[in-house]
This record gives sequence, C-alpha cells and structure tokens, in this order.
Amino acid sequence: MLIGRIVGQAIATIKHESMEGCKLLLVQPQMADGESPDGHPVLAVDGVGAGKGDQVILTSDGRSARQMLNTDVTPVRWTIIGVCD
Repeated sequence: MLIGRIVGQAIATIKHESMEGCKLLLVQPQMADGESPDGHPVLAVDGVGAGKGDQVILTSDGRSARQMLNTDVTPVRWTIIGVCD
C-alpha cells in the first residue's frame, strides 16, 4: 500500500469492459513525510469517491481490484481503497 495525493482525473473514451463506469484518477505517490513526491504519478481506479487534492491510500493488490470491479479478469493495477483524514 502507498499514500498518495490526487493530482488529476483521466478520461478514456474506450476502456476495458471491467472498467466501464469507473472513475480514473491520477495519483502522485508520496514519501513517508506525506508531502514529498515518490516517483511518477500512477493511474488508479477510484473505489471510494475521492477527488482532486485528497490524500488517499492506494494498493496494487490484484485481488482487491477484481473484487471492487466484480470481475475475474481486469488490467487494473492500482486502486484507491481509502481517503486519509
């Protein structure tokens, strides 16, 4: 799991069928201090209703992505599983 900040939203006219109706967000992973960037931004599927500027918890666990999208097959790598208070 990682902590990151949402820096934007992606719009796709064509998506894998498992991602239909999903919001795609651009998330900048953060270092342990919660402010410094840690690498390049990643594209994540939103599972919690997060928005731009929110600090979120990301996971690359495929099982949670499949459960969230209710499918056995998906190309999704990153999912947002929580918003930090």
